Order: sequence, then C-alpha cells, then structure tokens
Amino acid sequence: MNAVPTKVGITDLLKGVVTMAPDLPSMAKHAPGLIFRSGDKKSTIGQIFAKLAADHPDRPFIRWHGESTSYGECNRQVNRYAAVLAERGVGVGDVVGILSKNSPTDLLVILATLKLGAVAGMLNYNQRGNVIDHSMSLLDAKALIWDPECKDTFDSMSASARPEHVLDFPALDEAAASKPTTDPAVTATLPASTLAFYIFTSGTTGLPKASVMSHNRWLANYSGIGGLAVRLRSSDTMYVALPLYHNNALSVSLGAVLAGGACMALSKQFSASRFWDEIIENRATAFTYIGELCRYLLAQPPKPTDRQHSIRVAIGNGMRPEIWDEFEERFGVGRIVEFYGASELNLAFVNVFGVKRTAGFCPLPFKVVEYNADGTAKRDSRGRLNAVPKGEAGLLISEISDRVPVDGYTDSAETEKKVIRDAFKTDDAYFNSGDLVREIGFSHITFVDRLGDTFRWKGENVATTQVESAVDTADGVSGTVAFGVEVPGCDGKAGMVAVTVDGETPDPKTFADHLYAELPAYAVPLFVRFVGELEVTSTFKNRKVELRNEAYTDVGDDEVWVLKGRKDGYVPFYDEYPSDVAAAKAPR
Repeated sequence: MNAVPTKVGITDLLKGVVTMAPDLPSMAKHAPGLIFRSGDKKSTIGQIFAKLAADHPDRPFIRWHGESTSYGECNRQVNRYAAVLAERGVGVGDVVGILSKNSPTDLLVILATLKLGAVAGMLNYNQRGNVIDHSMSLLDAKALIWDPECKDTFDSMSASARPEHVLDFPALDEAAASKPTTDPAVTATLPASTLAFYIFTSGTTGLPKASVMSHNRWLANYSGIGGLAVRLRSSDTMYVALPLYHNNALSVSLGAVLAGGACMALSKQFSASRFWDEIIENRATAFTYIGELCRYLLAQPPKPTDRQHSIRVAIGNGMRPEIWDEFEERFGVGRIVEFYGASELNLAFVNVFGVKRTAGFCPLPFKVVEYNADGTAKRDSRGRLNAVPKGEAGLLISEISDRVPVDGYTDSAETEKKVIRDAFKTDDAYFNSGDLVREIGFSHITFVDRLGDTFRWKGENVATTQVESAVDTADGVSGTVAFGVEVPGCDGKAGMVAVTVDGETPDPKTFADHLYAELPAYAVPLFVRFVGELEVTSTFKNRKVELRNEAYTDVGDDEVWVLKGRKDGYVPFYDEYPSDVAAAKAPR
C-alpha cells in the first residue's frame, strides 16, 4: 500500500511543471481569471457558452448515447427554452426549480435559466414528501421544470409546494418549438455577481439547506480547476455520470468543458458494469468521479474494456490514497486531478501539480486549526484559535474577505452558524469547513475526515438528525442516535444508528421498508445497534462520540443488524458484512 505523502517539496512541484508544459499557453489564458476575478465584470456562464457557440457553432457540445449535438444547435435550443421561461415571467434573480435526471434537456434548461440571469434551483431527485417540499420552500421558485423520469419525486410533492408555472419536458419542448433562437438581450448585461445556482446540501437541522453559488464563484472553478488543472482541449470529451445537481458535474465538469471548448458526454446515471462501455461509446477522453465510483469500478471483474478506452485525465474528489496507484495502473488513466471543495465553501484545493494521493493545492488563504469533538474550532484562554503544526490533523477554515467572499446558504442565519469571527484577531472572519485535513507544504493538503452532524456516504452528505427523525417514527422505537462509521475499503462513513425500543424488537423487514420509504437510499443506515438506554442529558454529545468510536465491533452483548437491501431488509450482523459492503455486494 502506498502511503499518503507527509510533505510536499520543491521537487514535487517541478515534476508537476514539467507535465503541464504542453498546456502552458492555455493555462496562461485562464490564470488571470482566477487571480483578478471581479463581481462587477460582465462575465457569466451564459455569456461564455454563447461566445463558444458563436465562435465554434459546429463543434460538438453534448454527446448522448454516442450521438453529438453541436454548440450552435444547443445554443439555439437554449434560447428557445429561455424564451418560454421569460414568457412566464422569469427574469433576473428569479428561481427556476429543475427536477431531472441527467439528459441533454436537463443541461440545456440549466443554461437557459442562467442566460436570463435567473437562478437554477437544482433539486435532488432522491428526495420525497416533506423533504422535497422543504427544498421547494427554500427555492421560492417562479417556475418548475421537471423530467418525467422523476415522476415519483414530483408526485410526492405537495400541490401547495409547486409554483404557478410547472412544465414537464414534453410540454416545454412543445412550447419552445416556435420560439426565437436568438440570445436573450439580458444575457450580455449580467455581471459575475449574479446568482447562478442553488445546490442542496444536508444540514444539521436534518432537512436540506440550499447553498448559493454566484457566477463569480463558478468562474473560479472554470479558471482554476478547468483551465489550470484539468486542461481539456477542444478535441476532448468529458464523460459525466454524476447527477447534474452535484457540484462535481455542474461546476467542476461543466467548467472544465467550457474552459476547453470541449464536449460533455452525459449518462443518465452511473453504472459500474457499463461505465467503460459508455466511455468507449461516447469517445470520451476524460471523466469526473467521486471516491465511491472509483471503488465500484475496481470491484468489477477485470475485462478488456478496462483499457480499451482513450481516457487521459480524471477529475474528482474522494480518491482513497490506498487505491490511487491501483486505479491508475489497472485502467491506464494518465492523470488524476483530485480536488477538495464543498458547495458552500469559498475556496477549493486542486491537484494542479499532480502530487499523488493528495487533495492538491490552493492559493487562497486558509488555516488548519485545533478543534473540538463536536466539529467546532477550539479557542484558547484568550478566545483565539491556534493552528496545528504542519502534518498534523486539524480543522480546515477559510478566510472570508472582499476578495474571497462566502456565498453561503439561502438562509443567512445558517450561513452565520458556519462563520468564525475574531478567530486570530479582532474583526477577522473564517468559514468552518467542518472537515479535518493535514497541511503538508506548499499550500497542499490531504483529506482526513468529516466532523459535525453530517457524514458523507455514496458521494452525498447525510444529516444525522434526518436519519434520527426517520428511525424515531418506526413502530416500537423510543430513541435514536445516528452517526457515521468507517467500513474498511469504503469512502466516507456508513450510516449507523443506536436504538432503544419499547418492548419487543421491531420486525427487521418492516423496519427497513419504513426507512427506505422515509429516506433517500444512501441515507438508510447500514448498521442498527439495539442498546438499553441513550443518554439525553448535557453529556449526550460525548455519548454520541463514544457510540461512534465503538461502531459495530465493540458492542458488548448488544444486538446488531445490518442492511442487506430492499428485498431482504435487515439481518443479524455477520463477520463478512463489512467486506461485502466494500465489494459492493451489500446492500443490494
């Protein structure tokens, strides 16, 4: 197993400079956009896309099942969709809710919304019932555009949660058929400070929060990650199987594609067994990943298509250090561009210099500081924070300034909860990432762990309070504590709950059915531990930490269940279960 680097030196940087030499001209074009960004500048995603369409109308922009649609044709359809939205009163600052699985229409509706100066509210199609209603309430949308593939989610939405204007894809296409194909006049007038996206992320309230992304912040991805790190060329095609409501697809992938004037090959959803076949079908030269995706690909039986592709670069986050080299060697991926970021965070790290098994480099101001077990920054006797020595794990915080503002959440009170004021001196401000990292030199970090009341599983943030709320409503349950636990060979943390019951233990299949009905599949806990009592006093948080540390192995005589899947529900814990999870054999 290759170790995580403990130090980045000048030699590592020089090696990286050598590999990027062929791309230096294009990098020089994008570097000013990262350093000299201004919210007042007339620069938006819609303007960038419209210019590419004007300059290269015949170049492929979207590939779907191997078939290409050009920048010019996509731009004409985007403008038709924008005319439909404008006809329904959508203008600058309004929100369009978009509920869709990946498809060309999904991406074109997003671009149409942005061209009007409106905000694309990217709904997670895994949400149901009161959760999707809550998300809709945060959006306060002028219109909702939805994909018939997401009918279950749409049908679970209360009628009162829907805006005045609701169109599914067929109705949108019918309305757009006769509309003009010219760019909306407003597009050219929009400054970079215009809001672009609301992207949902789990919060400690147990219900989703909508993080805000302006065009200006998206442009940092476009220039920094896309232009300087990924470095696609116009002949490249990036394969995207992650959902477009995910920042990896919406910001990182789209930014890289537009930065290179390249093509985006969309897949409706990720399939480990079809992954390389679809890459070959779409003639892709790049793809985007999360750590789970890479692990699932390694768990597949070897086959010829593992190397019968043309992939030369992969961009994503969560690649585990212990599988990094194996992944590179088995699949022949020339360059892995790992990055670290979050929807609400005002900076990102990216592996510009190609230092293996790191989350990369960031030129913006940050600190790695001492922390408390509950995920807060630790203050000393003077009320100030203290940085940890390089190489030691600490809480990552990012400086907030006029140069590096925080877009935060739609709810300003939620944003303020993440801001640390008077951290090192009076009147300074930092944003709490909630994550543990190690700084290893030359502004590089390695990711360590996630803190606080959320954990990450299947590439999604899971709020413990949302899980607790669902478990608490199951028959016979009197109390619940939820937390994330490590499973060897897996990325992120798997869900586990400690449960007390009134009388008899619930039926395991009925219990699982209830949780699948109440939660997205990725949030259904894999482990259930039945305990005699739960401390709910002021020491409750300490007990939660203790339960998390005990996980599913140090449980004494307590009964533990594990999730086999929708068909079988929960079954008694068995020794091979963690390895089954790592091999993607459970839950099924």
